[in-house]
Amino acid sequence: MANTTSGTVTFDKTFSVDEIIEEAYERLGIQVSSGYQLKTARRSLNILFQEWGNRGIHYWEVGEANIDIIEGQAEYTFYRASGDGTSSVTNPSGIYGVADVLEATLRSNRTQTTQTDSSLTKISRATYSALSSKLSKGTPAQFFVQRFVDKTTITVYPTADSSNASKDIHFYYLKRIQDVDSTYTDATDLPYRFVPCMVSGLAFYLSQKVNPQLTQQMKLYYEDELARALAEDGSASSTYITPKNYYPNI
Repeated sequence: MANTTSGTVTFDKTFSVDEIIEEAYERLGIQVSSGYQLKTARRSLNILFQEWGNRGIHYWEVGEANIDIIEGQAEYTFYRASGDGTSSVTNPSGIYGVADVLEATLRSNRTQTTQTDSSLTKISRATYSALSSKLSKGTPAQFFVQRFVDKTTITVYPTADSSNASKDIHFYYLKRIQDVDSTYTDATDLPYRFVPCMVSGLAFYLSQKVNPQLTQQMKLYYEDELARALAEDGSASSTYITPKNYYPNI
C-alpha cells in the first residue's frame, strides 16, 4: 500500500517572504520580534538577488521578444521600469527590467508559417566604436548592448533600409530578478532548486549584522548550497559561472 502523502509540489510557491526571513533568523538563533528585523532582512534579500545577477546565474529569468524594426533607427531602448520611460515597441509589448541581451536574430515573416531567422553577431563597445558610418542603411548584421542604471539599449548595425523595415529583431534577454517588497506574504521570483541557497544566503548576510561569530560558518553553508543549485541547473546554458569558494577572514 502506498504511503499517504500531500500530493502537492508547491512549497516554493507558498514559501512566503516572512517565512524565509524567519527561517534565516532561526539559523542564527534569533526569533523575529520586530518590524525592523523584517525590514533589514528584506533589504538583505534584495541585495542577495542583485549579487546573483552579478554572478550571472539566474537563467530561469530568460525571456524572448520581437522588436519592431524602424527604418534608419539604430538604437532600441528597454527601461528598468515603466516609471523610468517607455520601452521600444515589441511583441509581446511592455518589456522592462532587461539585464542583458543574450542572442538576437533578424526575423522575416514573423506572423507567418514560413518565417526565417538570420543570426546577428553581438559585438563589443570597441568594435562598434570603430565603425565609421554607424547610421548606414542595409540589412542588420550586428548588435551592440549597453547597460545603464535605468535602461538597457540594443544598437544594430547597419540600420534597416526600406527592404528590411518590415522585419523584426527576435532576441533572448536576461531579466532582472523581481524585488522583494513589503508584502511579506508574497513568494519570491525563483525556482524551487534555489530555495535552499536563498535561505542560506540570507542567513549569511544577516549574520554579518546580528551574529558575526557565525558569519564564516554561514558563508560555508551558503556557497555549498549555491554550488549544488548551480550543478543541478547546469542544463540552462552551455556555459555558466560557478562561484569559487572564497572564505575571507571575517
